[in-house]
Amino acid sequence: MTEHSIRLSSSEIGGLWAVYLQENMAVCLLTYFLHHNQDEQIKKILQQAFEISDGHVQWITRIFTEEGIPIPDGFSEKDVNLSAPRLFYDMYGLSFVYAMNRMSMINTSFITVNTARKDVMDFFVAMVQQSSILYQQATTLMLEKGIYDRPPMIPYPNQVEYIESKSYVSGFGKKRPVNAAEITEIFFNTERNYFSILLCMGLLQVVKDKEIHEYIQEGKEISEKQIRTFNDILMREELLGNISVSMEVTDSTVSPFSDRLVVTLFHSLNAIDVTMIGHALSLSLRTDLAAYYEKYILEILLYSAKGFKIMVNRGWMQKPPHAPDRGKLQKI
Repeated sequence: MTEHSIRLSSSEIGGLWAVYLQENMAVCLLTYFLHHNQDEQIKKILQQAFEISDGHVQWITRIFTEEGIPIPDGFSEKDVNLSAPRLFYDMYGLSFVYAMNRMSMINTSFITVNTARKDVMDFFVAMVQQSSILYQQATTLMLEKGIYDRPPMIPYPNQVEYIESKSYVSGFGKKRPVNAAEITEIFFNTERNYFSILLCMGLLQVVKDKEIHEYIQEGKEISEKQIRTFNDILMREELLGNISVSMEVTDSTVSPFSDRLVVTLFHSLNAIDVTMIGHALSLSLRTDLAAYYEKYILEILLYSAKGFKIMVNRGWMQKPPHAPDRGKLQKI
């Protein structure tokens, strides 16, 4: 059998379906950032990111068409109001590319290892490579612009040591200093939440729907709570916590995005957040850190359920590809 005569597996269909919606949404957001961008260096990266995401949408559209799979209902120019005043300054567009590709490298890697058909595997491998390059370019430019906050520095270890006591995992009473892996997860979890707060700040100014406005406000409060928790841990360890970089939101009160796009974006970010905090939980040996991560995973899942309810009630939640109901099919 040739690669194209082999049917797509469930994992390949699910992965392509999810990435189509993700990249279709990215195209809309990048279109907005490109329209308002004034910095030529940032514009170059935004344009590259746009072309890559648009190419992904086109490739998946072609594969689904060839396989006779319906194309998901994505977003279009109707979901982006380019005539609205700019809501974010240029630096936020750059941070968007940075954050988008940092998360894409991780998420796409999970999908890649679940694929086998050559053309699909090649697509996802290339996508990971493209995300890596964009992430590197965005990070380099953020360093040049002075808006990249490096993780805390610690002394180099001078010898190999072994854990000699069960107290190493204790998060209560006298606690050992956080290790490098724990610092990393705390730092980048906090960074991700700063990104979320800036997004919420902007959208709270422009979203007029009361239910969605309250949903965004709750998301902002969850992010603020996580930042306080984890910055406090770093400060108690006498490690400088994350410093919020000023990438200010404008004073616009006109929404550049449809309510459907906004809530879908939050739904996607919630899923990524649960994945990232779960990863942090798996690497954190101190029980107090594990307890915080478990608490926030539950809180985000409950918060995400509210967004799910909004989307279902408004007819915005698409049903993902699923197995047939054999019981229903076998009824006489």
